[in-house]
Amino acid sequence: MASDLTHDRDLVQVKGHTGTHSYSPEETAAFSEHFNIYLSNVPDLAHLLPIKSETNEMLSKVHDGLLLAKFINVAVPDTIDARALNKVKPGKDLSLFQINENQTLVIASAKGIGIKTTNIGPGELTDGASNPIIVLGLVWQLVKLHLLTSINLKAHPELVRLLGPQEELADLLKLPPEQLLLRWFNYHLANAGSQRRVANLSSDVKDGECYTILLNQISPNVCSRAALQENDLTKRAAMVLQNAAALEVKAGIKPADIVSGNPRLNLLFTAAIFNQCPGLDTLTEEEIAKVGLDEDDVGDSREERAFRMWINSLGIEDLYVNNLYEDSADGLVLLKTLDTISPGCVNWKQVEMKPGNKFKKVSNCNYAVDVGKALKFSLVGVGGVDINSGNKKLILAMVWQMMRLHTLSVLKTLGGDKKIDDDGIIAWSNERVLMVNKCGSKPITSFKDPSLHNSAYFMDLLASVNDKIIDYDLIHHGSEKPEELLLNARYAISVARKLGAVIFLLPEDIVEVKPKMIMTFVASIMAIGVKH
Repeated sequence: MASDLTHDRDLVQVKGHTGTHSYSPEETAAFSEHFNIYLSNVPDLAHLLPIKSETNEMLSKVHDGLLLAKFINVAVPDTIDARALNKVKPGKDLSLFQINENQTLVIASAKGIGIKTTNIGPGELTDGASNPIIVLGLVWQLVKLHLLTSINLKAHPELVRLLGPQEELADLLKLPPEQLLLRWFNYHLANAGSQRRVANLSSDVKDGECYTILLNQISPNVCSRAALQENDLTKRAAMVLQNAAALEVKAGIKPADIVSGNPRLNLLFTAAIFNQCPGLDTLTEEEIAKVGLDEDDVGDSREERAFRMWINSLGIEDLYVNNLYEDSADGLVLLKTLDTISPGCVNWKQVEMKPGNKFKKVSNCNYAVDVGKALKFSLVGVGGVDINSGNKKLILAMVWQMMRLHTLSVLKTLGGDKKIDDDGIIAWSNERVLMVNKCGSKPITSFKDPSLHNSAYFMDLLASVNDKIIDYDLIHHGSEKPEELLLNARYAISVARKLGAVIFLLPEDIVEVKPKMIMTFVASIMAIGVKH
């Protein structure tokens, strides 16, 4: 899409087919610096780095998909198997087809980690200079995910120190990372004896005072309060950044970004401070046991992650799930998701849109169960109280059936007269695998088949969709070594995404042959195969 760029003070106006949109050159500069900082030692990017942050160069440097692919792996390590990427070779540029494959892999991988990619196709990213709003929207989501992904109680159990006198662990668990960050900020301000509090990372931090107190409280020997004696706010902000740099905080923002109160860039800066030095006393083992942070079942945790990523990828307006169990408590997440996968199934007149008490929340949860039963979900013994109280097994059971319904609905739309159920998917995939059979894989009778653990079946299935997509020299044939089984699984997932399949399972799900997740994997490949 061609577009005209005109500068208007702090924003760039972009005139395109869908109207005029604005974006901030300061954000483009900060994101460029973020890439420069975190990708400087990453292989295969010599032709792209460093990015000139004082220009819009980043918009055009996403053109071959490698920059975004590598940053996705910084944000969520091992999401993309580098073996599946088409890389630039000395003296030889990538073809448009190879670029398109990379961008498809980027978009599908972004969806797989819960990024909203509505209306983003390979073409928009390849011609990023003409689509700045799309590129920056995607980049911001990735930068935000990178910075906020570890701001939770699992990664930082010491965050329980932020609990108020009358609060329980559940009160912290339900807070999204942004709110945890504000609470952490205010915790340090209170401990420093300051009367100031931050309710936002915009107007409340633009004078630099709260940042100065925060950094001094975290590290009084390194960060002084001298900035508070400076009346020029830009100079004060520069002193704030000097203090942060002394703590080795990595944030590519400028003093003007603090003074202007840019909420995105101040979130970036505050999260960078937290990630470098939270300044909270480590919990003892007794304290960890007391608050119950070590009780999560690993399998349930992976399912929760997959279902959460799936819901987030649906692009539902004003909805982002940070914790499936806590965020389902008022029923609204479940109802919005149900109405998205089966439009019209929810009568919104029966829904409490602002459920301010437990009775209204349980009422919503009861209605979500009723809608599920109307869609023929198996929900025997499941009640609204179970969802409201965070019963993990029952919430996972319900959301799995929602994900399954959505997966089968997509297939039915594509598949015409094909039988679309577990047996139909298995019959289709067995037929395709036998067409290739380069890995010696054999037909399966269920998604529990133990032979699936080495990914050979999936390699042949993917090759049946595109006979050039698999490099068989990269496969560990016949290996039973755990690390090589994981490498095979990781490669299969990335190749599927390279074809455009939307995947939410992890390599461990394949190696351990988790039937629910494998069903969604095969169904996603089938969706691409039917399209082809």
